[in-house]
Amino acid sequence: MKCYLIMTVLGCDRPGLVSSLADTVAKHGGNWLESRMARLAGQFAGIVRIECPESAIDALLAELQSTASSGVTGLSVQAVREAVQEPAKRRTLVVDVMGNDRPGIVRELSSAIAKAGGNVEELTTGLESAPMSGQPMFRARGVISIPENAQTEILTAAIENLGGDLTVDVSV
Repeated sequence: MKCYLIMTVLGCDRPGLVSSLADTVAKHGGNWLESRMARLAGQFAGIVRIECPESAIDALLAELQSTASSGVTGLSVQAVREAVQEPAKRRTLVVDVMGNDRPGIVRELSSAIAKAGGNVEELTTGLESAPMSGQPMFRARGVISIPENAQTEILTAAIENLGGDLTVDVSV
C-alpha cells in the first residue's frame, strides 16, 4: 500500500543537496511528487510531498534524520503522513500586492486575507527597488483560495483597506 508524506527540510545549502535527498527517497521506493524549495541567507528550506510504500517509510525517515547519512548530513527533517480528507469547494485566485514596506505588513496582509475568508496556498514576499526613487517596496505574490461562492471584491477590498499606498491585483 502506498502512503504519502509531507516533509520539511532545513539545513545549510550546498551543491548536490537536492540530488542527495532525491536519491534517498528513490532508494526507498519513494516517488517525489511535488516540492517548494528556496535558498534564504545560505540556508536551504524545502517542503516535499512524496509517495512511498508503507513498508519503507520508517527506514526512509530514519535515513533522512540520521547524521551518519553522508548525502543528507546536517539537515533537519520533519515529516507527517498526509491526511486524506474531502476538500471543501473553493476557487483559487492569484494575488499581487505592492506598496511601501513597513514592519508588520505580512501580518496585516495575512490577517486581511483570513478575515475575508481566504486561505494562503502559496506566498512569496520580498523587497524590490522602486523604479524612480530606489526606495524599498514590499511585494507579495501568491495563490489564495476562497469559498466557491465568495466574492473576489471582498478579498480585494480587505487588502486595499490596509493602506492607500498598496496596489492590489487579483486575478482568477
